[in-house]
Amino acid sequence: MAKIRVLILGGTSEARALAQMLSKKAGFDILLSLAGRTEKPSIQPVPIRTGGFGGAESLASFLRDGGFDLLVDATHPFAARISANAFAAARLSGIAALALRRPEWIERPGDRWTASRNIPLAIAALGPAARRVFLAIGRQEAHCAEAAAHHFYLVRSVDPVTPPLNIANVEYILDRGPFDVDGEAALLASHRIDAIVAKNSGGWATYAKIEAARHLGIEVFMIARAPAPAMRAVETVEEALGAIGHLFPPAMERGV
Repeated sequence: MAKIRVLILGGTSEARALAQMLSKKAGFDILLSLAGRTEKPSIQPVPIRTGGFGGAESLASFLRDGGFDLLVDATHPFAARISANAFAAARLSGIAALALRRPEWIERPGDRWTASRNIPLAIAALGPAARRVFLAIGRQEAHCAEAAAHHFYLVRSVDPVTPPLNIANVEYILDRGPFDVDGEAALLASHRIDAIVAKNSGGWATYAKIEAARHLGIEVFMIARAPAPAMRAVETVEEALGAIGHLFPPAMERGV
C-alpha cells in the first residue's frame, strides 16, 4: 500500500513533534519544510527542505508534482504570509490541509498588558520617557526599535541581529528557548527592565518571560496575531494526530 505523503510547513517545536510522531508510522512519508531564516535550526527527525516556495501557486505546483496527500501548516503564529499561501495552495492543489496553531496567551490577574496591533505601534506606545526595554520579538523586525532610540533595549534572538541596531544603548543576547521563570526573572531584574515588547506567540517555550513579568510588575506590550486563514485548525500535536487519523485511518493503523 502506498504511503501517505505529508508536507509539514515547520519551524516550531510543534512541527518537529508532529513530524517525529508521524515518522514512527509506517504508513506515512514526511517532508518537513523550513523557511531558512534561522542560521542553525534544531535537528529534525525527518527529511527537510529549506527555503521559500515563491508564493501560493508555486507551493501548489510543489504539492501536485510531489504527489502529496496532506499539507500541514505548523509555522510560527506570526508567519502570516506563509499561512495565507498554504491556505491558497491547498485549495489550488485540491489536497487535504490542516493548520496546527498553538493557542494564544491570555491575560491573567496581575498581568500589565498593553495591546498593540503591530511592532511599530508597540514601540511607539513605550512613550517619550526613556525606558529599559526587553525586546523579545526575534531579529527580523528588531530594527523597528530604531524609531525610538532613546530607550535602552535588551534584544534576545536565536541568530544575531544584522546589521546591529542604530541605537546607542543596546545589548544583545543569543539564546534559544525553552526558558524558565527563575532565569527570566533574574534576567529582567539584572538589566532593570521596566517594559517588555513581545509577540503573542502562545505555547510554553517562551511563556516564562510573561510569567516573570507578572511576578515583577513589569508592563508587557503584547502584539496581537493577524487573523488566520480559514483552514481547518487544531491546537495541539495530539489533536493534529487525531485529525490526521480521521483523514487517513488505514495509514495511522500501520505501525513502525
